[in-house]
Amino acid sequence: MQQVIRYVASCHIHVSPYIAPESMQNRNTIWIAVFVLAVTGWSDVWAASSRGPCNDSLTQGIPARPQGALGGRAFAEELRGLSEDEREARIQHELLIGNVPDFLRRLVPIQLHQDVANHQPVDVVVCAAPDYLAVGSNTDFLLIPMRIGTALSIANQYGLTLPTSRVVDAIYAQAAVHFLPQPLPASDQMRSTEYIWHHNEMIAMQRSALGVTPGALSAGHKKDLVITNRLWGHLDRVAIYGWHLTKGEPIQPLSTVHGWRYEDYSHGVRLISTQVFVDGSPRSIFDVMQIPRLASALSSEGVMSNMAGLIGTLSARAGAGSTVAFVDSKPRI
Repeated sequence: MQQVIRYVASCHIHVSPYIAPESMQNRNTIWIAVFVLAVTGWSDVWAASSRGPCNDSLTQGIPARPQGALGGRAFAEELRGLSEDEREARIQHELLIGNVPDFLRRLVPIQLHQDVANHQPVDVVVCAAPDYLAVGSNTDFLLIPMRIGTALSIANQYGLTLPTSRVVDAIYAQAAVHFLPQPLPASDQMRSTEYIWHHNEMIAMQRSALGVTPGALSAGHKKDLVITNRLWGHLDRVAIYGWHLTKGEPIQPLSTVHGWRYEDYSHGVRLISTQVFVDGSPRSIFDVMQIPRLASALSSEGVMSNMAGLIGTLSARAGAGSTVAFVDSKPRI
């Protein structure tokens, strides 16, 4: 309540010390309106201020969720019995039509700092989704693994991209919620819909036990699909990294062992903005990645040569026709 009072006070509504009797009703109406605004709008105002430069314009490329779109549970049921190729096509369809929880549309700031020899220190803000890409609603969603081609195709359509391993580390370090990794037994079923759904339910149980509200910056429950210079030498592979333990050490070191068609229950797609903020100024992440004194803030590999071209080549190799435009031009910002 005191927060509400402070909020009302901050509105700076001027009320004259003399109020005529006929103005009393208007005065009461004003204060009732202010109180309702304070009670109903406080959380939104607080959330907006805490997101810094990561406003909703960065996710305007995500289509509005269609009325009557499938929830996560119904979507998982629909995937049962499909081949991997069929499942991938269904995942891509649902994401392209915007069947995504609203909380994933509200990116949060991730702070990265780099001290560069003989230069002023650099502060970079990356805007990241608070959780992994999912199909469904705020109350019924399925965290869904997918192939690298699908992830890049969706990211391009949304005007977003994938993180580097350094950004993944920063997200974990700054997350409000640290889930404990929950590996399932290794078997041929790791790539099955049953495993994907079961792992989703395990995370949901941990989320409930911790009292976590969807939309809080969360990490530790999935490995990330990432972008790395190593992929230039392995264009037919997928790069994965993460699944951090509570001490901040990842279970999965940066790996390009698996082919581009590989996905399993443990994988997640964390989308980040293609616009970053360098000392407060908006810049393209693809430009920043090619400037030596700035790139090291975003990547432990330093300069990422032609990141846009790498993404385009990976997309084309994966057969993601909707992202072939990456080869000819930068992903949109």
